Amino acid sequence: MRALVILGSSTSSATATTLSPPPPYHHHHQRSTRPPSLSRSPPPSISTVHSLPASLSALRCDPKPQLRTLADLASGLAADGRLDDFAAVADHVVASGAEASLFVAELDVELVGRGLARGLREGRLWSFVEALRMVEKLGIAPAKFVDGAMMNLLGKECERLMDCGDVKSLVQVMETLAGFKFPVRELVKPADVIRALIDQRMPNLAIRYACIFPHAQILFCTIIHEFGKKGDLVSALKAYEACKTSSSGPNMFVYRKIIDVCGLCGDAEESRHICEDLLNQGIVPNIYVFNSLMNVNAHDLSYTLHIYKTMQNVGVTLDMATYNILLKACCLAGRVDLAKEIYQEVRDLESTRVLKLDVFTYSTIIKVFADAKLWQMALQIKDDMLRAGVTPNTVTWSSLISACAKACLVERAIQLFEEMLLAGCEPNSQCCNILLHACVEACQFDRAFRLFQAWKDRKLAKTLSRDHGSRKQSLSSIVRQKENSSHAPENASKTRRTSFSGRFPFSPTTTTYNILMKACGTDYRRAKALMEEMKAAGLTPNHISWSILIDLCGGAGNVEGALQLLKTMRAAKIQPDVIAYTTAIKVCVDGGQLKRAFSLYEEMKRYQVEPNLVTYNTLLRARSRYGSLHEVRQCLAIYQDMRKAGYKPNDHYLKALIEEWCEGVIQDNDMNQGEVSSIEGTDLSKPNSLLLEKVAVYLQRSIAESLAMDLQGLSKVEARIVVLAVLRMIKENYSLGNEVNDDVLIILGVSEINAKPTDQRSELKDAIVKLLKNELGIDVLLIEPRSGRTPSRESETSTRRPVVLQRIKLTRKSLHDWLHRRAVATSK
Repeated sequence: MRALVILGSSTSSATATTLSPPPPYHHHHQRSTRPPSLSRSPPPSISTVHSLPASLSALRCDPKPQLRTLADLASGLAADGRLDDFAAVADHVVASGAEASLFVAELDVELVGRGLARGLREGRLWSFVEALRMVEKLGIAPAKFVDGAMMNLLGKECERLMDCGDVKSLVQVMETLAGFKFPVRELVKPADVIRALIDQRMPNLAIRYACIFPHAQILFCTIIHEFGKKGDLVSALKAYEACKTSSSGPNMFVYRKIIDVCGLCGDAEESRHICEDLLNQGIVPNIYVFNSLMNVNAHDLSYTLHIYKTMQNVGVTLDMATYNILLKACCLAGRVDLAKEIYQEVRDLESTRVLKLDVFTYSTIIKVFADAKLWQMALQIKDDMLRAGVTPNTVTWSSLISACAKACLVERAIQLFEEMLLAGCEPNSQCCNILLHACVEACQFDRAFRLFQAWKDRKLAKTLSRDHGSRKQSLSSIVRQKENSSHAPENASKTRRTSFSGRFPFSPTTTTYNILMKACGTDYRRAKALMEEMKAAGLTPNHISWSILIDLCGGAGNVEGALQLLKTMRAAKIQPDVIAYTTAIKVCVDGGQLKRAFSLYEEMKRYQVEPNLVTYNTLLRARSRYGSLHEVRQCLAIYQDMRKAGYKPNDHYLKALIEEWCEGVIQDNDMNQGEVSSIEGTDLSKPNSLLLEKVAVYLQRSIAESLAMDLQGLSKVEARIVVLAVLRMIKENYSLGNEVNDDVLIILGVSEINAKPTDQRSELKDAIVKLLKNELGIDVLLIEPRSGRTPSRESETSTRRPVVLQRIKLTRKSLHDWLHRRAVATSK
């Protein structure tokens, strides 16, 4: 009965109790038939609770009194908020092997519930969860202790974890509570939890959380979609694989969602693998999955058509969306002919009432014709659309206006804009921008500004009629005349409404202001004012805005201001892109500041901004002639960068400049240039990439290196340029104090031993020797090919015969003499 003695002791004696059993008898302790009231005396200390294992054997001997005492103890501990101690008592009871139902029967449910609520109010969520876990071990449903008020407290604690960002703990709590059969969906909105997990990039926890609910498949779709919006395809695929594992059968909605996410993340290849995997498993996707796959791969017309045929082969019935996506793929590929065939096929299906063309079909085919500048065919489709009773929407009208705008038919585009307003269709910003762009492309800058101001003032109808003053009769006036022909009151009211048909809400975008900045022509100040107006309207100038402003500033001759704008752009936390850099480089080139232009090119490379074709061509055409070896090396380095980037440079232009620079060696010699002029340009029709690459390689070497010029594969003119380029490099380096340290070898070609040289190689050798000896006055040493041994009979009959190099040597002494003569001549 030691347990009763311990439990009935006073506070002081209870505090002194340790894990070792107390003395068997104390005179100042009075035995009671019932445990002392926990409300009158303080609850036992934790050390008292930890001494309970010593009494487990007593529980097996006489369990009922002991269990009653422990139940009262546990109830009191719970009531005082000591949930950890309560859990410890319950755990000891379970571990003793005693009848837990007897313990449960003696528990005060009200006190335990009050203690659980107190623990939640004090923010001890984990103690609350552990207490419920022990309650469940005792065979009691945890929900028995939890009422509506406690659920509200529990919900607040879960929201607190959300606010703290501790979503990992939240998911663990939710998993435990779900095991207790709690309605966890009412505690925190699942969508909020999913969003928090996705924001913290925790796909595994998101999957665990989704598995708590019976509608896990829907949550998996949400997880996949949200990760897709973040561009995290890897996490989305994890959720997809988990969904497949937990699903009892094919889920087309999930398949469609993951394919759409592949499109969002720009990985069309992965969408193809998913579809192939389904087909390999014998799962036939439905029409919606196939349509999503086609839409994601619409940029690849051949694959889109492959899926189209696959759908027919597996027996999937095509719908209108399928044909709309096919038309979209044709539009992206610029296949007007195929788009016509598909459109005709759809019209045939409509005639048999299999399909019904919708506004998307008409809008897509109109856009196909608009992109191809076939404005008349686009207008014909509009007529078909109206005859079919389909009302054009904003996208349709925008495509029609774009078709006329791309054909430079500004008047027709404005007329279509009027028709759009009269039809009651409200234009969006894109539609207005198309019209403004058409005016700018037609150099009707004033009209663009008048339209913009009129839209802002909502006085469009008046402005349009003024703009159409050159026409005999505008569409609006025709409509008014028709309406006024009847004297009925209702028609009079229509007339009054028509005068306000041009009023619509207009919200300029950054693109709108960019178009207007282009309309400023050479007026930099006006463009600058437009950018300030853009900022005042709450819009942020983008790369195009800054590039236009830089171009206008440079066009006004203010190179310094243009470069300062580039710095201001970076200060505004907008990293200059290739267009901004190229514009600034062009400004420097036009202003004659080539050093700054090339400096900007190096800055581009430092910031890892890839130059485009315009950048390279602007730099390569920056000079009309080369003055120094440094300038030639600079341009040849850009030339090599251009070729490495996959662009095809204008070899003829660069070759002409380098040829002019190389011939400067002879001009300095005051030699007769008549022969040189007659040779120049003889081979300009040939590709010059090999020539320029050789020149670039040689000129990038140091004079201290051993030079050997390989002229194999070059014509006489090309070989002449290479030799002159190397000699000019040697001459310029010599003028800087760099001596020639070695002989220079010129390789003419390869020939077999005892074989006669070809006419082409002989002509090349004669041309180079003539250039060096006659025109430049450099002594040439012909190196005759010789073999180390007499060839054997086998070698003479072998198909692979030994070869030798045909070479010319410029000795170090002869080069020094030539350089010395040139130095003396220059000093005179």
